[in-house]
Amino acid sequence: MDASPGKESAPRPRDALGRPLPRGAVGVERMQEGVERTPDEAVTEAQRLLDDGLPFHAHEVFEDAWKATAGPERELWRGLAQLAVGVTHAARGNPRGAATLLDRAARNLEPFAGDPPHGIDVAGLVAWARTADPSGPLAPPRLRGTQ
Repeated sequence: MDASPGKESAPRPRDALGRPLPRGAVGVERMQEGVERTPDEAVTEAQRLLDDGLPFHAHEVFEDAWKATAGPERELWRGLAQLAVGVTHAARGNPRGAATLLDRAARNLEPFAGDPPHGIDVAGLVAWARTADPSGPLAPPRLRGTQ
C-alpha cells in the first residue's frame, strides 16, 4: 500500500446509508466492489439489501452489474442502480435528490417494460418510481412484483 502523504491507508467507515463517518467510528460493513453475480443473484441480493434498509448497498450490487454488462441491458442495471440511490437519498432526507434519481431510474427502466428481463417487474418499478413520495423514507420497492 502506498504510504505517501495525502493517501488514505484505509477507507473511512460509512453508515448504513453510505455516508462517511469519522475515522475510528464503527460503521456498516462495506460491499466488496466488482463482485460478479448472475442477474438472478444480483436482483436477489439487492432485494435483500433494500428490505434490510441498506439501499446504498443495493445500489453497489446494481452498479457492479451495470459495469459488467455490455449492450442494451446495461441501461437496465443503470436504472436499477439509480432507483436504489433514489431510495438512499429519500432515507437521507434529501427529497430533491431522491426525486431526480427516481425520475432518471424510471426513464432508464421504461424501455424494458414491454419485455422485462430476469423476472424484474419493470413496469411496476417505473410506476413506483413515478409515484413515490421522496419527502421521507420510502418502503423498499419490490423488484420482482407487487409494488
